[in-house]
Amino acid sequence: MGSPLISATDLRESLGDVTVLDVRYRTGGAAGPAEFDAGHVPGAVYVDLDTALAAAPGDGGRHPLPDVAVFEAAMRAAGVRNDRPVVVYDDWSGLAAGRAWWLLRYHGHPDVRVLDGAWPAWREAGGAVQAVAVAPEPGDFTARPGALPVVEADDVLGVAVLVDARAPERFRGETEPIDPVAGRIPGAVNVPTTTNLGPDGRFRPAAQLRALYAAAGVTGEEDVAVYCGSGVTAVHDILALEVAGIPAALYPGSWSGWITDPSRPVATG
Repeated sequence: MGSPLISATDLRESLGDVTVLDVRYRTGGAAGPAEFDAGHVPGAVYVDLDTALAAAPGDGGRHPLPDVAVFEAAMRAAGVRNDRPVVVYDDWSGLAAGRAWWLLRYHGHPDVRVLDGAWPAWREAGGAVQAVAVAPEPGDFTARPGALPVVEADDVLGVAVLVDARAPERFRGETEPIDPVAGRIPGAVNVPTTTNLGPDGRFRPAAQLRALYAAAGVTGEEDVAVYCGSGVTAVHDILALEVAGIPAALYPGSWSGWITDPSRPVATG
């Protein structure tokens, strides 16, 4: 399929030929719908992360994968079609948009990209801004889960290289602002999502990303899985690895799911 990213310039040139999803969301940030109503990419449809891209919190963590039928219905309501490319964006450096990218790919959509540089890149490129929501024509997307790899809790400790995408202080267990237990899954290595981006807020070039992950022991010669706090921002590392040409699985439950069973080991330091 090529790169999982699209530049703001390329999106401007292809607006009439793609379905655009606005997935603005951030933990503890401004409400996505309000941001969308204030201005969005022309023709974009807002998709709510908590209701369309995740199931209710529980043993599977804070953001379990959504029920297949729920996800399919949400994508159809947003106008997603099987034969039409999709572009997703947010205002959170791709951390939320990546979740939509991964879910669409996981459920079999062949052509999905994330706007590199997110909403700020669109504005900087002089992209038009629309403040009126347009009801899309219903799509025909058919969700067929399993097109991308996942790892569940029982198999996580057996992964050759397990990447923790959270901030270093959370990885070390020095602080935990969200989940009730601090620490990490034993054996994990830390590649924070912030290191995937350059100073301009866009993903680093493939060669830089390969070097970044190689320094953490990810060379592409072994199985790799990624987790974060709830399975959302981990996809940012998966996106970066895809740019680098290295496939990686997602542990959907991530840390918030791991700690629902007190018998599972926890590492700190």
